[in-house]
Amino acid sequence: MEKKNFALGKNNFIVMGIAFAFIIIGFALMTGSSSTMEHFDPSIFSFRRIVAGPNLCFFGYILMIIGILIKDKRKNETNDLD
Repeated sequence: MEKKNFALGKNNFIVMGIAFAFIIIGFALMTGSSSTMEHFDPSIFSFRRIVAGPNLCFFGYILMIIGILIKDKRKNETNDLD
């Protein structure tokens, strides 16, 4: 049976999965109730919604790029034998 060659390896998908989880958690941290004309909600300026959530999303996007660009060590070894 012939081994299939994929563009990305197992480690790439693991890192990309972790990055995706960071992005989802970051967006979840940014959610919450909003202010209306009748009631002002001061929690819209909380640390969680202003700093923690966006930074976690940004880190997730950077990690996603790193996950795509990582080279698989085993793939390089098999290509040298061909």
